[in-house]
Amino acid sequence: MIPIVWFLVACVLSIGAGTGATYFLISKKASQSRNNATKILENAYAEAKTAKKEAILEAKEEIHSLKEKCDAEIAERYNEISKSENRLTMKEESLQRKEETLDKKAESLDVMIDNLKQRETELEEAKKEVDKESEKITQALEKVSGITKEEAKKQLIDRYVDEAKMDCAQTIRQMEEEAVDTAEKKAREIVTLAVQKCATNITSEITVTVVPLPNDELKGRIIGREGRNIRAIENATGVDLIIDDTPEAVVLSGFDPYRREIARVALEKLIMDGRIHPARIEEIVEKAQRDVDAVIKEAGENAVYESGIMNMHPELVKILGRLKFRTSYGQNVLKHSLEVCHLAGLLASELGANVRVAKRAGLLHDIGKALDHEQEGTHVSIGVDLAKKYKESPEVIHCIEAHHGDVEFRSLEAIIVQTADAISSSRPGARRELLDAYIKRLENLENIANSFKGVEKSYAIQAGREIRIMVKPEEVDDKSIVFLAKDIARKIENELQYPGQIKVNVIRETRATDVAK
Repeated sequence: MIPIVWFLVACVLSIGAGTGATYFLISKKASQSRNNATKILENAYAEAKTAKKEAILEAKEEIHSLKEKCDAEIAERYNEISKSENRLTMKEESLQRKEETLDKKAESLDVMIDNLKQRETELEEAKKEVDKESEKITQALEKVSGITKEEAKKQLIDRYVDEAKMDCAQTIRQMEEEAVDTAEKKAREIVTLAVQKCATNITSEITVTVVPLPNDELKGRIIGREGRNIRAIENATGVDLIIDDTPEAVVLSGFDPYRREIARVALEKLIMDGRIHPARIEEIVEKAQRDVDAVIKEAGENAVYESGIMNMHPELVKILGRLKFRTSYGQNVLKHSLEVCHLAGLLASELGANVRVAKRAGLLHDIGKALDHEQEGTHVSIGVDLAKKYKESPEVIHCIEAHHGDVEFRSLEAIIVQTADAISSSRPGARRELLDAYIKRLENLENIANSFKGVEKSYAIQAGREIRIMVKPEEVDDKSIVFLAKDIARKIENELQYPGQIKVNVIRETRATDVAK
């Protein structure tokens, strides 16, 4: 029993001793923590104090910097204001000086105006005196000469007019004689070449193409600002555009039917597209040229196929296709060539000649007309050169060069081709007869001449290439007939369309009649 008690006492004592030790350790740690906290607070207070000093210094430095900037800006503004004040002061002084100068000029102008008015008054008085003296002299001259001032003036004017007319008429006649003497040979060559290239009664009918327009407003767009569109079309196509008062139509004029067709296609495309400006014009013209070339190639191939001819050079086929857009006396040359080809083949088969040569030569006999507007020479010589260039047979070449009788016939086929050409050209309906237009042109020619004062009668002769005009001798003198002929010629040029030239021949004659009894 006693040992258990002692054991319990010993346990209590050991527990008490452990609790005391634990309390001592805890107290020690608490004391250390308070010391550490105190040190931390002291350090934080010191750091905060240091940071506060640094912040105050930085703020003072920034305030100082801002103050310096403000002072500099204020000084700069002050300088600018000072300069502005100086400039205003200078301008004010300059304006004052100008004002003083203007006042002085105004005063001098007033003085000058007064002087001018005074001189004007003096001049008017002097003029009145001169007029009086002139009137006295005129009256004295009228009394001495026996005619009035107006009559003398009229006589003087008539005299100078007569002399001027005579000198002018002599000069014009002399120039015309010199022109005729020096230009006759050249004119003969030009006319001969023109007749070869343009075998038609009225040139305008084969050198113009009319393009219809949806409305007249498109004419302005085709012309363009300051004419730039119409110049672009003419430069790109080589064809002249004539835009006149003809309603809803534009006329394309040019001797080359190939270029004229390109211009027609291009203009129609531009009208449909609606976008008309130089860049678009060049693009459309190139496209139109490709289209026309395709049509030409197809036309040539169709002609060769229809005629049954084989082994023809491709370039010659293309040139043959260009005849689709060529006319002669109103007759389409490609259709005419096909007709000659078929006629020559039929005649050759009947006469026992070479059908192949006759048909080939008949198709190619007018091939030169496709290029006669681009190359020098007749269509016969151009056709012969083309046939030689593309290796046609000598028989075919001879038929081409002989179909107008330019060389002696050496084969039956050449005679057959010439005969077939004559038959195709002369059959009824092959060529247009423009009798009504021809008669109307002659009537217009005579009406123009009759519209002038002093004309008694006029006669259009030589198929309208000359007009003879009879004048009344009592109304038109010898000096005036030269000017009358010039005036009539100018009016014919402005109002009529005609091939070649028209000679205006004015005739004045005086007849004296008496009766013997």
